[in-house]
Amino acid sequence: MTEGTTSAAAEGADALSRLEQEGEIAADYLEGLLDIADLDGDIDMDVEADRASVSIISDSGSRDLQKLVGRDGEVLEALQELTRLAVHRETGDRSRLMLDIAEYRAKKRAELSELGAKAAADVKSSGEPVKLRPMTPFERKVVHDAVKAAGLRSESEGEEPQRFVVVLPA
Repeated sequence: MTEGTTSAAAEGADALSRLEQEGEIAADYLEGLLDIADLDGDIDMDVEADRASVSIISDSGSRDLQKLVGRDGEVLEALQELTRLAVHRETGDRSRLMLDIAEYRAKKRAELSELGAKAAADVKSSGEPVKLRPMTPFERKVVHDAVKAAGLRSESEGEEPQRFVVVLPA
C-alpha cells in the first residue's frame, strides 16, 4: 500500500465516523423530541453517499408521525433544519443530514424519479424543453438525478420558493 492510499483510506474512515457521529447526535435530539411530543417511533441511522441519514419509523402505523411530516412535508423540512442545527451546535460543522419520517421522503423520491423520467421521455419525443412545477431543493435534486439517468440534462430556474426544473433536449 502506498502512503497516498493509506492517507485516502484514513480520510474516508474519518469522514464515515464523522457522519456516524452526526447521525448519533441527530438520533439523540430526535429521541428527545419524540419524548416531549409523546410520540412512538424508532430511529434508524445510516450513511448514504456523503451524508448522514436518519429516519423515524413507527410500528403502530405512521398516523401519529404524520404530525411530524405536516402538509407537503413542511414540518419535516423544519425538523430537518432544527436537527441540522443541533448537530452543528455539537460538532461546529455544517451538517447535510437528511431526515425522513414515516417514509415520506422515500415515497416522494420514488414519485419524483418517475416524474423526472416521464418529463425526459416527453422531451425526447417532442424535442421541446419541459418546465415542471416549483419544487423544494430536495425535490429538484431527485428530478435532476432522474433526468440525468435518462440521458438528458436539466436546469433549475426561478427564485425560491418558485424555483423549478426545466428538462432540456439532448
